[in-house]
Amino acid sequence: MDKPIIAAKEPAVVTLEPGTYHWCQCGRSKTQPFCDGSHAGTVFSPVEFSMTEKKQVALCQCKQTQTPPFCDGTHKTL
Repeated sequence: MDKPIIAAKEPAVVTLEPGTYHWCQCGRSKTQPFCDGSHAGTVFSPVEFSMTEKKQVALCQCKQTQTPPFCDGTHKTL
């Protein structure tokens, strides 16, 4: 089974406007933490999520979270 690439061992803390986003699940994207299509040819696909209000969030970049796309602190154990 393919494993994602660890893009960073810290979350990306970003303020997102209301809308739909695509979180990179494979770790290959050059626009972390968002998908840029680099998963093509892998078993991975982006995780679509929506924000209903402007909010600051911590998005996982280690790709090991149990609460995708949000950081759950797993990076601290890597």
